[in-house]
Amino acid sequence: MTETDWLEDFHRRTGDEIEVINPDEDISFCEAYGVMEHPTIMALGPNGEAVATWKGLPLPLFDEIAYYKNA
Repeated sequence: MTETDWLEDFHRRTGDEIEVINPDEDISFCEAYGVMEHPTIMALGPNGEAVATWKGLPLPLFDEIAYYKNA
C-alpha cells in the first residue's frame, strides 16, 4: 500500500483528512520537527508540540491516528 492509498483509505473510513507536507517544499517544518525519514506521520498538540510520531513503514493503524485526531 502506498502512502497515497493509505491517506485515501483513512479518509474513506474515518471521514477525517490528514494534512500532507511535502518535505521538498517545507524544509523548515521538517528541520524544526526533526523529520528525516519518509514517510513520517506526526500528531501535533494544540501548541504545536509533537505528541506522537510514526516513522517509516509499516504505516500506523487508522485507530492510532484517529485517537490523536479526536483528542
